Parts: sequence; C-alpha cells; structure tokens
Amino acid sequence: MKSDFSTSFTVPNTAQEVFDAITNVRAWWAGTVEGESKKTGDEFTYRYKNMHYSRHRLTEVIPCKKITWETVESALNFVENQQEWAGTTIDFDITASGGTTTLRFTHHGLQPLLACYNDCTNAWNHYINGCLRELVLLKMLKTTAVELIRNCLILNSVFL
Repeated sequence: MKSDFSTSFTVPNTAQEVFDAITNVRAWWAGTVEGESKKTGDEFTYRYKNMHYSRHRLTEVIPCKKITWETVESALNFVENQQEWAGTTIDFDITASGGTTTLRFTHHGLQPLLACYNDCTNAWNHYINGCLRELVLLKMLKTTAVELIRNCLILNSVFL
C-alpha cells in the first residue's frame, strides 16, 4: 500500500491568500529559487547549499483550489540514490469553508521506503506547517493592522 507523505493546516485566511503564498515559493522555501512558480507550464529550480537540487514544473494550476508540481530533476546529495524525487509530484489542495481555508500538501512518491524520507518529511513539515503557514498568517495580520490603522485615522478625523 502506498503511503505518500501528506500534511495540512487550517488558517482564518481566504483561499486567495493561501494560493498567493504558495505561488511565492521564494518567500517560504529557504535556499535559492530561480524561475517562475505562478502558472501552468512555469518551471523553477530549488537549491539548498550542496545538499539539495530539484527542478519543478507546474502541471496544474487552478486558482484558489489546486497547484501541482512535477519534480523533473533532483539531486539529493545526502542519500545514495540522489534522484529519489525525480518523477514525483507535489499537490497543494486548497479548500475554503466557513471563514477558514485548509491546505492539504501531498508529496506523491515520497514514501517511508525512501532513504530521504525522514529528513525530507521533517523538512516539509518545517516548510509547510512552519514557513508557509506563517507567511499566510502574516498576510492576515498585515491586512488587519492596515485596517486598524485606517479605522483609527477615520475615527481621529471624525472626533478631532
């Protein structure tokens, strides 16, 4: 039975805010990202020191719903089979409901039998549930702060 790595989080943000954060890969995936990551057909490379290189192609982009990356190339220099990610796919499924949005991340092909599984799942948990989630929440906090400042300015102009 296949057991692809999957994780998820729910935030009080819009699906658009979650979608925008995912497509801004440079903002949440530490390392060097080159190329584009916004629309179907875009390709980008990711490098982290001399440990990780991968090239990804966006094969499906449905705004505010789903993004799929195909891993076209990989060089994971910390395992014997450096191509473990090559041919795998990564799905970002976005579901909005009742004022919250859930992101389900699945790396199809990243399974417990792979040598990189423990290191890679630890890294994905850090990037998805840490960096990406925080980026999404920061957007909400910035929006709220701007609204609060705007409201204060309006009240000040009315009462002063």
